[in-house]
Amino acid sequence: MVASIFILQGYDTFRRPERVAPRAEPVVRQLSERFPAVPAKTEDAVRLNGAVQMAAGLLLSLDWFPRLAALVLAGTLVPTTAAGHRFWEAEEDADRAQQRIHFLKNLSMFGGLLIAGADTSGKPSVAWRARHSVRQARREARLVSRTARVSVKAGAKAGAKAGAKAGRASARTARAKAKAGQARARAGQARARAG
Repeated sequence: MVASIFILQGYDTFRRPERVAPRAEPVVRQLSERFPAVPAKTEDAVRLNGAVQMAAGLLLSLDWFPRLAALVLAGTLVPTTAAGHRFWEAEEDADRAQQRIHFLKNLSMFGGLLIAGADTSGKPSVAWRARHSVRQARREARLVSRTARVSVKAGAKAGAKAGAKAGRASARTARAKAKAGQARARAGQARARAG
């Protein structure tokens, strides 16, 4: 909805820049001195502003690059408002009141465009995704580290148990061999006596 005014007014200004060129002349002069990209001829600058507003309005209404389009429209609204609605210079009270209303209307649209420029349509921003990825990576690294420590402790405990079992089994084997050796020796002595 907010894009419709920019499409219509941008088209009209693009086609007939001479309607607003006299009011825009002081602002265009100052901008063209500071920024070389702004045309020095007022009608060309007004026509360019109209074309940009029309194109960005179409992009915003079609939901193509809506954040960029909203920020571009907000940027074009500043010189448009400064040139077209200078209520502080109006001499008649009725004209001053009318220009103040248009000035505040443009200020409200500027705020809405800034909000639209910051809106992510429910999708996380790039900055949020980057922070979330870093946090997730740290969390996973801590989990891997904790798992490795627990595994090492469990392995050491299991190794100690296995070592103790092996030691006891080895001791039993040694005792059994000793008994077998003693039994052979006695059998040999008994044969010798019997023989």
